[in-house]
Amino acid sequence: MPTDVAEIFAAYPTAIRTKLKAVRQLIFDVAKTTKGIAPLQETLKWGEPAYLPAAPKIGSTIRLGWKHSAPEHCAVYFHCQTTLISTFRTLFADEFAFEGNRALLLKLSDPLPEEPLAACVATSRQAPMIGSQRRSRCAITNARGGSGDGNDRRSSTRPG
Repeated sequence: MPTDVAEIFAAYPTAIRTKLKAVRQLIFDVAKTTKGIAPLQETLKWGEPAYLPAAPKIGSTIRLGWKHSAPEHCAVYFHCQTTLISTFRTLFADEFAFEGNRALLLKLSDPLPEEPLAACVATSRQAPMIGSQRRSRCAITNARGGSGDGNDRRSSTRPG
């Protein structure tokens, strides 16, 4: 972990640091196991840990953060000018709270929703999926074991 990123993690309260480090690990695990994603660059964007592909124009940056104004949640930020959060809201309304069109909110007191979060991370890392709601849903369906052809039940409705 780069020194500047480590300093940000060290400044978080313990519960926040623990949750965000688990998210960080999940991001790297998804990158290692999803074709075309690795390697990642870890840096700071707007003073928060950020994860972006080392190759240009592949996927979207993911940032991790926490605000004093919402101390019971930490956030996983995605590019706000994509349909990613809209897609995630449709598919994972029961797993996450959301902040506008830019973030998944993770409640500190809840276990990390690893499977849906991994699907969201994988989708955001795949450049062809960015900006297309139908394609984003197909990528998530594939990550969850569906056909990925857009005809799977989960690609158009929230899972039961």
